[in-house]
Amino acid sequence: MYWFLAPLIFGFICNLASAFTAAFFHRWGELRGSILTVIFRDVLGIPVWTLGFLLAARSPSPLLFTSTLATVMGWLLVTLGGAIILVALLTIRWPAARPSLKDQLVQTGIYARVRHPIHTGALLEFTGLAMINPTLPFTLASGMGMAWVFFQTWFEEIDLLERLPGYRDYLNTVPRFIPRIRAK
Repeated sequence: MYWFLAPLIFGFICNLASAFTAAFFHRWGELRGSILTVIFRDVLGIPVWTLGFLLAARSPSPLLFTSTLATVMGWLLVTLGGAIILVALLTIRWPAARPSLKDQLVQTGIYARVRHPIHTGALLEFTGLAMINPTLPFTLASGMGMAWVFFQTWFEEIDLLERLPGYRDYLNTVPRFIPRIRAK
């Protein structure tokens, strides 16, 4: 029943390893460091943990609850999360797929409101997916996905502090996941 955990955990660990871009570059040079980052995230990380989610979704297990409202809310969260991720990727472009030591700090668009909009979108998607398919295996996978996002963000911020001039000031002025609501 819980065999989905192996690819899920392996994928999350590989994805976490991709956050050490600066260390890879310093140790193995820009080209090899970049290739290593891409392999950890785009080859071993995201596809493997996605496989873990698919296996969790297919694990036979009774629903923890049934609610049309929860399903509708789940789909809204998944859609909102996907839209946020898409906007973030269109804003940051190439460095999202292949970070380097030459990247520029992006502080425009959605990145002017939150530091990690891709992670915000992922948190919304994981929450929505658990509402759409509320089985024990899938809810566990979604909860692990949310925990992974927090660890991934923490490790990425350590890396970004080293790679991007001005990131410390950005970190102190722009919220991590949830934009500030300012009263007028």
